[in-house]
Parts: sequence; C-alpha cells; structure tokens
Amino acid sequence: MRGARRGARDPGRPARGACRGRPRGDRRRGREGLTVAEEAFVSRAGAKLAHALEAFKLDATGLRCADFGCNVGGFTDCLLRRGAVRVTAIDTGYGALAWTLRNDARVEVRERTNALHAEPPAGGVDLVVVDLAWTPQRLAVPAALRWLAPGGRIVTLVKPHYELRDDEKAWLDRGFLPHERVPEVVARVEAGMPTLGAAVLGSVQSPLVGGKTSRKKGVPGNIEWLMLLQAR
Repeated sequence: MRGARRGARDPGRPARGACRGRPRGDRRRGREGLTVAEEAFVSRAGAKLAHALEAFKLDATGLRCADFGCNVGGFTDCLLRRGAVRVTAIDTGYGALAWTLRNDARVEVRERTNALHAEPPAGGVDLVVVDLAWTPQRLAVPAALRWLAPGGRIVTLVKPHYELRDDEKAWLDRGFLPHERVPEVVARVEAGMPTLGAAVLGSVQSPLVGGKTSRKKGVPGNIEWLMLLQAR
C-alpha cells in the first residue's frame, strides 16, 4: 500500500458536497472550499471513501477488502472502481445492496451478518472500510483489526454523535451533535485508538455530512470524520 498523510481540516467546520450525476473525475468545491471527487456511486457514501483514499494517498489496486456496514454499497462501489480485486460486503440488513454489486463476481455478499462477530476469509484482507450505524469505534476497530492480513489497514468513518459519553448525550438535539462539540469528541476518539490496538496514520473530515434522518427532522446533518489505521 502507499503511504498516508494527515488531513488538516478543523473538525468544527462543516463541509458539504454532492455525488450525483457527474462524470467520473469531475470535481467541485463544497461550501467550505473542500474539494469533493464526484462520481455516480451507488450511494453518496462512495464520495466519502473516495475523498479518504485521495487524502491518505491510499491505492486500492489489487487489494482484498472488506466493507463493514455495506448497506447500499457506496464504499464497496468505490473500492471496485479503485481497482480492488475482492470485497466482502457485510451488513446486518438484507436486500439493500445494489443489484449491480450483488451480481459482481468480485463481491462476496454477507447479509444478515454482524460485522463485529463475522469471521474473516483465510489469510485476512488488505483493507477494511467501516461505516457502522449506532456502533462506537471501541467496538468497530477491534473487530476490523481481526480481519487484517499483515500490513493491512483500516479506513473507518467516525460518527462523533455515536461516540458520546453518558454525561455528553444531552448535547444532542434530535440526533444532531452541534458542530462546536465535534473537535473534542474526534480528538478523544483518535487519542483512544492505541488502547484498541490501532495506530492512527491519517485523519480527515468527510466532505459530506451524514444523517439523512436528521435533515428530515429539520436539523443539520452530522459532521463525520475518516481515519486511516493500522495494527500497532
């Protein structure tokens, strides 16, 4: 794998973008000036991972991968477009994965499967990508580490609103974590990675906010963060 570099955005500054209806390789700047690689991925999640791969200078060509929390398959789609030879797509749900991915010979579909307890293929994988709802990193990262082959890496989508301590949950407004609270939560998650057995190689804000449900409730989407990890 290629090396990584650390993103420099302030986690308190929101960035927005879009991933619909633009040719591959087309780019535009979000409201905060953050460049978003725009492709017609099967879901907007693909643009999040594409941004991370670019920011970390991570080449997926030839890699065996796993997608924890694949859902429609935005991350899986992105990996295949970037040259991955195999993706194990895991989700507790059933039937959400896009038909094109479900029928792609490079994709092993594991539906109705909890990624936290799933067994890796023989020899492990080179890259695990993680986008799990309702699951803090203290649970997701150890599970992903078990899947790694020697030298493997993890790209995990950190959702600060799922990382709050009990005494911090009062900060939430209908599931929305105010942007000014994000920096301290992200910093705490990053500082805690070594205790989970992971070293942080890179960290960058997602170009798109999460939380379609939050927007339907009339509150902004949540800022999310992407981290590149490897076993310590």
